[in-house]
Amino acid sequence: MSAIIGLAEIHLRIPEAHSLKEKRGVVKRIIERLKNKFNVSVSEIGDQDKWQSAVVGVVTIGTSQKVVDATLEKVVLFIEELYPGKVVTYYKEII
Repeated sequence: MSAIIGLAEIHLRIPEAHSLKEKRGVVKRIIERLKNKFNVSVSEIGDQDKWQSAVVGVVTIGTSQKVVDATLEKVVLFIEELYPGKVVTYYKEII
């Protein structure tokens, strides 16, 4: 049995942030909630120097492609439900 790796690149819009410090606070809350709820690895991977946007990378691993894909979909839905309008676009890949 081989491991299945899933990754998602999620582009976020953070219109309420008026400084990098405010943006980091929002992104940090999102990252911590995702880690706690889904037991995934999460990191800010892009747009670190922009106030109102962020790119977050999420990685999970499992033995079933179906479960890995479902986890990534749940992560995106969770962000959309928790922070409506924040997800601009996302990209998933299963390896």
